[in-house]
Amino acid sequence: MTSLTTSWKKSRRSASENCVEARLTETGDVQVRDSKDRTGPVLTFTPAEWDSFISGAKDGEFSL
Repeated sequence: MTSLTTSWKKSRRSASENCVEARLTETGDVQVRDSKDRTGPVLTFTPAEWDSFISGAKDGEFSL
């Protein structure tokens, strides 16, 4: 059986190794990890959660 999970990817705009990486799972979830700690924790988001996060980020909803 072939896995449909995609390989880890990071933004082409990332100029260094200090970035987040993301991939799509076979169930349609999005997984995110820290590129500096590839064996560390992985966050998993449903498609709806990921869409909400991206929309909020684009709208400036999140700030530090």
